[in-house]
Amino acid sequence: MRTPPARRVRNALAVTLAWVAVCAALFPLLDMAVLVARHALPALRFKVLTTVTSGIAGGLANAIAGSALLVVFAAVIAIPVGVLGGTFVAEQRSGAFVRTVRMAADVLAGLPSIAVGYFGYIALVQALGWGFSALAGALALALLMLPYVVRTTDYAVAAVSDDLRDASLALGVDPTTTVRRIVLRAALPGIVTGVMLGVGVAVGETAPLLYTASWSSFMPTGRLTHSPVGYLTYVVWTYINQPFAAAHALAYAAAFLLMVAVLMLNVAARWALGQRS
Repeated sequence: MRTPPARRVRNALAVTLAWVAVCAALFPLLDMAVLVARHALPALRFKVLTTVTSGIAGGLANAIAGSALLVVFAAVIAIPVGVLGGTFVAEQRSGAFVRTVRMAADVLAGLPSIAVGYFGYIALVQALGWGFSALAGALALALLMLPYVVRTTDYAVAAVSDDLRDASLALGVDPTTTVRRIVLRAALPGIVTGVMLGVGVAVGETAPLLYTASWSSFMPTGRLTHSPVGYLTYVVWTYINQPFAAAHALAYAAAFLLMVAVLMLNVAARWALGQRS
């Protein structure tokens, strides 16, 4: 049966509009990537990656190491808590506690990051006496990551068909093993997406770290408290406002490294998922 001409026209128009929308969404991202790369690549030398910052010049070794330290610590804190919490909420499905957790996650996701930083400054830096430190900064980033991991895990686990659960239980598998071996494996792509989203948020944050990690032009000392650390977003935020070409070069180089880091994380996650399928 031939497709009516009017339907073919509508289909072609819908496909065209979809492509236009995709291009419109991608154009700002590509434009930003080209702009940053054009300014960053001339400044990216081996010395920049291996030396520490010195005033408004020098390198980015301390900022690279500090960013990696903060994000890894935050991920170690947020991912297990978020995945377990999201799985529990999805499996419980209803109840006052479940609604409270979901609402709290939604509220926390919409909370301004500077408010999280100020809370970290009051509670961690001052009240607990940790001072500006990697641990305080990592906990602030973990709070920002947590709602994304919880909610995406909740959605991903809830989307798994009940037929898989029923089949596993019918074979005599206990509920805990069913969730761990069947449900979480089926929900893994959605969970990884949430984790990558949370890590991306943590990588790009500046405001909470200003209040908790401060800044340091030296390499991380390995101390979790009373030891400020550097990070790449501080270089972008601060150095781009300086009236010096050397500072601008470092800011663009730091921004380029952040973009590359997020891209590599997503590519690695997708590759790992592909290996498992």
